[in-house]
Amino acid sequence: MTRSADIVIIGTGMGGGTLARKLAGRGLEILILERGSKLPSEPQNQDPAAVFIENRYKASELWIDGKSGKPFKPGVHYWVGGNTKVFGAAFPRLRPQDFDDLEHEGGTSPGWPISYDDLEPFYARMEQWYGVHGEAGIDPTEGPRSTPFPHPPVPTDDYMAALRHTLTTNGLHPFSLPIGIDLRTGGKCQWCATCDAFPCRFDAKGDAEICGINPALAAGGVTLQTDTYARRLLTDGPGKRITGIETLRNGRVETITAGLVVVACGAVNSAALLLRSANDAHPTGLANGSDLVGRNYMVHNNAVLLAIDPRRRNPTTFQKTMSINDFYFSGPNYPYPLGNLQPVGKVRTPMLKSAVPHAPGFALGQLAAHSTDWWVMSEDLPDPDNRVRLGTDGSIQIDWQPNNVVTHRRFIKQAKEIFRDAGYPIQIDRVMGIDTNSHQVGTMRFGTDPATSVLDPFCKAHEIDNLYVVDASFFPSSTAVNPACTIGAQAIRVGEHLINRLGGTAVGV
Repeated sequence: MTRSADIVIIGTGMGGGTLARKLAGRGLEILILERGSKLPSEPQNQDPAAVFIENRYKASELWIDGKSGKPFKPGVHYWVGGNTKVFGAAFPRLRPQDFDDLEHEGGTSPGWPISYDDLEPFYARMEQWYGVHGEAGIDPTEGPRSTPFPHPPVPTDDYMAALRHTLTTNGLHPFSLPIGIDLRTGGKCQWCATCDAFPCRFDAKGDAEICGINPALAAGGVTLQTDTYARRLLTDGPGKRITGIETLRNGRVETITAGLVVVACGAVNSAALLLRSANDAHPTGLANGSDLVGRNYMVHNNAVLLAIDPRRRNPTTFQKTMSINDFYFSGPNYPYPLGNLQPVGKVRTPMLKSAVPHAPGFALGQLAAHSTDWWVMSEDLPDPDNRVRLGTDGSIQIDWQPNNVVTHRRFIKQAKEIFRDAGYPIQIDRVMGIDTNSHQVGTMRFGTDPATSVLDPFCKAHEIDNLYVVDASFFPSSTAVNPACTIGAQAIRVGEHLINRLGGTAVGV
């Protein structure tokens, strides 16, 4: 079977979904391929046991830890909207300095081929499209803005407001974390406790399906084909153009042709697709003359910190309302960047049980009832030996050795001091491992030199004329904030480039 389209976008996450919205309604035939289906609206969306213990919405596949050789279940979700269906809807921008070389204790975080100013107008568009709530002028590290946030900050309940006041009194600068949820008058948000890490049963989260794919379909000229796995990309003899996409759907192989192909499967699966597509013209994988496809895989250094005051219960419903960047570029008596501190969704007993399954439920319940729960995030530096590879059976193998760990340990210690000073005598931390890969970036970095990058500054493959990769693969560095807003902003920027390139004519011309 064969079919064709002007543009085929493979993947419906933040990159693919946002790009589809940008390109829709312009007289082009756009086909979007998604390996999963639509995530169902059902009671289990809000059930912590279903989400965290049964892993109801995670992909069923296993990847291989290259260091140990053991399989692990990755934190990936194959649904329309991709991982954004369960993300915490945090939309911070990168800091302007993140686009430059930045020295860390563990090495250098490399500069980007574009600047903050290049991306700023597209950040503004992202915040509009995804309904972001925030407040400018408080974060000490934020860059200049051309527009205000489209919506006021997410409200803070009494408990979190009191904590924010204490942190401010202690000399810190907590600010309203930019959050994309539908809190407009008459909006869909029900202000529930199951937002971060849960699917939204009310379609109120600013995810890539609700704010990207659905508007694209409504604009016209766009077809969404689900349950379609892209097995490999086919090229012409010289390997300069993609001539087809070999897919598997309902047990049948189909070849799809397109004038232009956009890969947006996520940093790991996009790299795997190009590696699977090796041919005589590209013997080590498509667009891999630099030997960088799959290399420089980054996922942040992450830890969860529970700060516990046994004298006070935490009745917070929506905890993810603020963030701290006071230590983003340096720490007390430490010249190197530490990172970003932000709450996670309020933990419950089943969430803790999934991490420590043999602990008594009653004890875990007491911890959850008296804790405030935070994400400690430091930069994971690019290392070419941290990479995505394919096993002989085609399985995905991740070689990943954490780096910049001296900084991360120091940041965890600093975070504990922050909460001890705020009145929390007990702190429990847990460093995340290889299976916590929701912030995966960097496997096909962009740049101006084909010898040191896979993609150009508009995410076109240096070696293939009609291939773009528009997801977090293009990141040269991981920075220390959530990547979603930057992925989407670059997708809009690439969309404008494609519109200019096509000039309103058919893509193949």
